[in-house]
Amino acid sequence: MRSPGQGDWKTAVIYVTRLDGSTLVVNADLIETVEHTADTVITLLDGKKLVVKTPVEDVVEAVIGYRQMIARGPLRMTDTPPLHAAAQAIHAEPTPFRPREAH
Repeated sequence: MRSPGQGDWKTAVIYVTRLDGSTLVVNADLIETVEHTADTVITLLDGKKLVVKTPVEDVVEAVIGYRQMIARGPLRMTDTPPLHAAAQAIHAEPTPFRPREAH
């Protein structure tokens, strides 16, 4: 089974193997539960059940990998801009509070 991080846009889904050996692509965001019976049963949010050969542990690992990839966000393709101005602002002395002048 492939895991998130391999390839291109295909990392937005997880791959499982059906009982007949064919590959099924599942949107990880739609998975509600994964249970182990004689086979692995994936229940989707709409109540649909998928019975697959892929072990529960592999499905869970793929979903976790997918979630981690989403949490990391896109990889930066450019250099990070210099942050010295932001660092200076953080470490600057606070401006003293001045009451408003009466008019």
